[in-house]
Amino acid sequence: MSPVLSLRPPSEVWRDPALSFLRPFLDDPAVTDLFLNGEEGLFIDRGRGAERVPSWRAGEGDIRRLAVRLIALGGRHLDDASPCVDVRLDRGIRVHAVLFPVATRGTAVSIRVPRWDAPDLDRLESAGMFTKRGRSYLDALIDERANVLITGATGAGKTTLLSALLSGVPHGERLVTIEEVAELRPDHPHHVALEARQPNLEGAGGIGLARLVREALRMRPDRLVLGECRGEEIRELLLALNTGHDGGAGTLHARSLSDVPSRLEALGALAGMDAAATARQVRSAIDVVVHVERTTVGRRIVGVGRPVVRDERLLIEPEPWT
Repeated sequence: MSPVLSLRPPSEVWRDPALSFLRPFLDDPAVTDLFLNGEEGLFIDRGRGAERVPSWRAGEGDIRRLAVRLIALGGRHLDDASPCVDVRLDRGIRVHAVLFPVATRGTAVSIRVPRWDAPDLDRLESAGMFTKRGRSYLDALIDERANVLITGATGAGKTTLLSALLSGVPHGERLVTIEEVAELRPDHPHHVALEARQPNLEGAGGIGLARLVREALRMRPDRLVLGECRGEEIRELLLALNTGHDGGAGTLHARSLSDVPSRLEALGALAGMDAAATARQVRSAIDVVVHVERTTVGRRIVGVGRPVVRDERLLIEPEPWT
């Protein structure tokens, strides 16, 4: 998103011989995703949607071997008995692989590469994510310690915007972030990052987001941040923000501001809350919802709203912000 991009720091994964033909794309700081769609080819995303790499060719056998190697680097096993596997590699690289014939058109591999340039609000403004007046609005959210929920589809820029907002938090405050995969990297001197852990092959040792939220509350956070709300942990976050933890934040997958209530109600149901209880908790806990989208000209903030409750149902009421 930024007009000036720096090279990514080296990763052990980059040096693996199995990845030699992917290295030029992994080294490109503009690339956020790589997709191997069987023999149909390699696609990359530089923030403008998936683009085919016309010069890249590989057969099904090559792609399968690559998928097995990538999953092995993450300490798991990919074979016909376990044909769908997701792993996290070093530096936050995420790999998901599905073998043929479950992936009917050939082994499919998705690689998510986090940004490492820690963009701040200045750079996002220069990239056009918001206007100068929009920047003033965001600065006020930080200064007023508003509880902010950032929404949008996959790849819309939710994590990027949240990292930039957290970079603007006064340096005397303590940030504690909780994520399934650690991607938030704010430019802040007092940032504690907690990451969920998957259970081992025996099903033991897993640490979920809900537990990490509870652990974070014992760490005296000045700003409590849940990188992505996707399950029952929403209840823990709402309870925390409702009991004096101002200045918190989180992200949520949603297609539009109008879809946010139904998404929150669905997550609330996973946590054992009905729609009315979820509405009351969200109205009390969340001050502002900021919605971002990936457009043809880049990632943009396209709407801002505030939660309201009408007839015991949650609504997001749009408000002017630019």
